[in-house]
Amino acid sequence: MTKPSETTPSASISAPIAPSPIHLRLDTPDATTDLAQQLAHQLNPGDCLLLEGPIGAGKTHFARSLIQSLMVQAEDVPSPTFTLVQTYDVAQGELWHADLYRLSALEEIEELGLFEAFDEAICLIEWPDRLAELTPAHALHLQLALDPAEEECRHLTLSWRDAKWQDRMDVIANDKS
Repeated sequence: MTKPSETTPSASISAPIAPSPIHLRLDTPDATTDLAQQLAHQLNPGDCLLLEGPIGAGKTHFARSLIQSLMVQAEDVPSPTFTLVQTYDVAQGELWHADLYRLSALEEIEELGLFEAFDEAICLIEWPDRLAELTPAHALHLQLALDPAEEECRHLTLSWRDAKWQDRMDVIANDKS
């Protein structure tokens, strides 16, 4: 992984990292895994991660890496593309992994029980654009993009509005600098 883009001031002891967004280059799938694992251990019930990006950008890889790093006992982490939601018991509580790609109506979100999960569980949501106006304001947005020049490379933009993410993102940005 490389450090945040040039638009983000470099980290120093006396100056905090600039607020949202942070841009990272993830050179390999292992770099994506490392970042997911680092972020995983900062999550608490009520945290919501919105994973955005085109098909093949690494949303499920990121989610799978994050989930597996929180599991007490390793198990398979399938993509919830057809089940829509997979739930896991992790040390922090319940974790919900949702893939909303196949949703066709906002009413389906309520039927899945996501509203309660947003408050009580750690939530990883792929294809969050399907949430429309129901998108939690407290969520951390992770926008993954493909690199046309390097097949394994991904570009990640982390953005947020809720102040609770600032200290957590400072830790991540400092580790990457």
